[in-house]
Amino acid sequence: MTPRTRRTTARTSSEGRAVARTQTLLKGENGIGTVRRTTLPGGLRVVTETLPSVRSATFGIWAHVGSRDESPSLGGATHYLEHLLFKGTKKRSALDISAAIDAVGGEMNAFTAKEYTCYYARVLDTDLPLAIDVVCDMLTDSLLEPEDIDAERGVILEEIAMTEDDPGDVVHDLFAHTMFGDTPLGRPVLGTVDTVNGLDRDRIARFFKKHYDPTHLIVAAAGNVDHAKVVRQVRSAFERAGALGSEDAVPVGPRGGGRTIRTAGRVDVQGRKTEQAHIVLGMPGIARTDDRRWALGVLNTALGGGMSSRLFQEIREKRGLAYSVYSYTSGFADCGLFGVYAGCRPNQVHDVLKICRDEIDQVAEHGLDDDELRRAVGQLSGSTVLGLEDTGALMNRIGKSELCWGEQMSVDEMLRRIAAVTPDDVRQVARDVLGRRPSLSVIGPLKDKQASRLHESVA
Repeated sequence: MTPRTRRTTARTSSEGRAVARTQTLLKGENGIGTVRRTTLPGGLRVVTETLPSVRSATFGIWAHVGSRDESPSLGGATHYLEHLLFKGTKKRSALDISAAIDAVGGEMNAFTAKEYTCYYARVLDTDLPLAIDVVCDMLTDSLLEPEDIDAERGVILEEIAMTEDDPGDVVHDLFAHTMFGDTPLGRPVLGTVDTVNGLDRDRIARFFKKHYDPTHLIVAAAGNVDHAKVVRQVRSAFERAGALGSEDAVPVGPRGGGRTIRTAGRVDVQGRKTEQAHIVLGMPGIARTDDRRWALGVLNTALGGGMSSRLFQEIREKRGLAYSVYSYTSGFADCGLFGVYAGCRPNQVHDVLKICRDEIDQVAEHGLDDDELRRAVGQLSGSTVLGLEDTGALMNRIGKSELCWGEQMSVDEMLRRIAAVTPDDVRQVARDVLGRRPSLSVIGPLKDKQASRLHESVA
C-alpha cells in the first residue's frame, strides 16, 4: 500500500508523561474519514477513523499473533486464548463482561486467523468509553484461571466437533494441508483434539505473555469517535493495569516473509458418507503485499466471484451441476492461495473438475475479454465500497492495514488501483498463478475407482 501520511503532533505533556506520537494518515473532507495514529510509550498503537455522521462506534484490539505462530504441540493455543480472555478479569466475571455490553445493546466478539487475532465491541457512540474499558480490561487483566481453562476446553472441543460435521468447512482446512503440509499454515486454526487436550495453564500463560505485550497490539476504533479521547481512555486503561510496558519499546512491524513449503500436483481425498462431494482445486497464489493483488482480485471476480462469473455460469446456470461454486484468494505475509470450491453430487465430481480445469486453463492462456474485465472492475469496486458501509468493517480495515501493511490507503486510492488494472495485467497474473500445476482436495463418498481418477484432474 502507498500511504498518504502527514505528521501532526509528537510531544510530552506538562506533567512529564512520556512522549505519545500522533500522525494524520489520511485527511478526510471536513474531518470525515480522517484516519489518525498515535503511538504510545511502550509501543501500543491507536488508530481511528472518524465518521461524525453515524451514531455507532466499533472498538477493537488486534494482536499480532495467529495460528501460524504456534509450534505443533501448541496447536490451537491462539484460538484457545481468544476464548479465555472472555472468562474474567480481576474486576469482571465472565457474566460481567457480556452483561456490560448486552446492557447497552452492543455486540461483542473475537476471531482468530492464521496471522492475527482481533477482539472487538460495537456500541452506540455514547457507550464507546464502556466498550474501551471492557475490551482493554480483557486484554490486560485476564485471570486465565485453571478452572476456566478446563471448562473452556470442552467448549473448544465442541467447536472442533461442530466444524468437523460441516464438510464444506473442513475441505478448506484439508486444502491448506494439501498445499502447505504439516507446517503452521497447513494446520487448522482451531488445533486438534489432541493438541487442545495437551494445553495447560502454564503453556497458555507463557504464550499469552510472549504475544500480547503492547508492542504486538494495535487498537482500532471507527465511527463517531474523537481520536484524542480514545487515546486518553486507552492509555488510562492500560496504565491502570500496569500494561503499557517499557517506554522505549518499539512496535512490532508487519510480519515478514519466511520459508513456506508449497506443493503442486498433490491430491488429498477424505472419504465420508455425505450427500455431496466437496471440492477445492487450487494452486499457490501471491502474498498480500504483492502489487499484482489488484489484478488478481479482478481476475478472481470474473472467474468465480459472482453470479455472472465464468464458473457460476458454466457449472450452475448452464449445466446445473452444483448449487455452490466460487473462486477465492487468500494472501499471507509471504505467500498465498488461489482456490476454486464446488459442492456437487459424487457422480458428477469429474465433470465439475473438468469444467474448472478448462476455465482455469482458458483464462491462464487468454486472460479476460473486454466485457468481463469491465464487469469485474465494476463489481469489485462496488463491493469494496459497499463492504465498508458500517463501522465494524471500517475498524477491520484500519486495524488490519496497520497490522499487515503498517500504513493506510484511502478508499479512493483503492478504487483507483482497481480501475487501473489492464487486460495485460490480468493476462500476466493469470499466467503466473493459474498457469501453475494445481492441487486438489476432496471430501465425500467417492468409490476407489473415482478417487484414483482424481489424479488425472491435476495432471
